[in-house]
Amino acid sequence: MGRVVMYGSVSVDGFIADESDQPGPLFDWLLSGDVPLDSGGQLKVSQLSYDYTRSYWDQIGATIVGRHVFDMTDGWDGTPPGGVDHAVVVTHRPQPAGWDPEAPFHFVDGVEAAVATAQKLAGDRIVEVAAGDVGGQVLAAGLVDEVRMDVVPVVFGSGKRYFGSVHAQHLLEDPDVAIQGNRVLHLRYRVRR
Repeated sequence: MGRVVMYGSVSVDGFIADESDQPGPLFDWLLSGDVPLDSGGQLKVSQLSYDYTRSYWDQIGATIVGRHVFDMTDGWDGTPPGGVDHAVVVTHRPQPAGWDPEAPFHFVDGVEAAVATAQKLAGDRIVEVAAGDVGGQVLAAGLVDEVRMDVVPVVFGSGKRYFGSVHAQHLLEDPDVAIQGNRVLHLRYRVRR
């Protein structure tokens, strides 16, 4: 099975969105360069960010998100974000009325079921877990292997925390990747076992 990776862009003070659920400048780094990151050429980053991010994105087999993010994005119109093959949505509610049953989205109740479903779908590829409440729950359950952060030079002061509502200490190894791109610092930590 592939690694389980918690991932997201984050402010220097640890937030993935402000109090109004808005990311503000957290994704500006995706428009800060001249190397196309996606096939449509809408996202352009520095060469260093491209080398790091593209190789990671190409390894993702399934993404786990919470129902809140799914609803905020209108389910990405039935296409998982970033070209990922499958999205697993953690929710206690049924899928939306009229949802296309052929769309590669899987609705599950609980983070353990989400990780098991995503690992089955991803095979040897990475299972990505969105930072925030669901990511924090997966970390607290001891199911995260690695934490990746795209740290953006902004201070929010308050908002939605990267690790959600984690209340216990979790040790990470020293960062084994630290790459400075335009308007972003890419960091990778293995979770200490």
